[in-house]
Amino acid sequence: MPKLDLDAIEATNRTSYPMPYAAEMAGRYFRRLTQVAGLADFTASHVVIKPGGVSSQRHWHGDEDELLVMIAGEAVLIEDQGETILRAGDCAAFPKGIANGHHLLNRSDADCVFVAVGSLAKGDCHYPDVDLEWNGELGRYTHNDGTPYSET
Repeated sequence: MPKLDLDAIEATNRTSYPMPYAAEMAGRYFRRLTQVAGLADFTASHVVIKPGGVSSQRHWHGDEDELLVMIAGEAVLIEDQGETILRAGDCAAFPKGIANGHHLLNRSDADCVFVAVGSLAKGDCHYPDVDLEWNGELGRYTHNDGTPYSET
């Protein structure tokens, strides 16, 4: 059956960010939709951000387009150009290769819910506010100077 049962898909707030950046993800929960559905050409996640939570570190991708669709609640899109309120029904798009760091912050007193769609590109990801880069070629995070984070 094509309809996905969201309650049957594990919601997790794990992250691959190294500390201290991982700690900030405690208020974000996501479900990987495309893997469960057997889709292989793109990725989509159902995301819930609790009040005070953030979607990610502010970032931009060199090789991955991103699209998000707000389903419920309200979040503040923070990007290089400033802040924009997103509510249910609003959409935002982030073309690959455009150095516009972005993330969502839930400043409201209720959960916000959205679906994030992206490609399966394994390219670089840049985090302009913190000492963090994702090196797609190496498959690991590095400091801005290129040194790897300690595995301990």
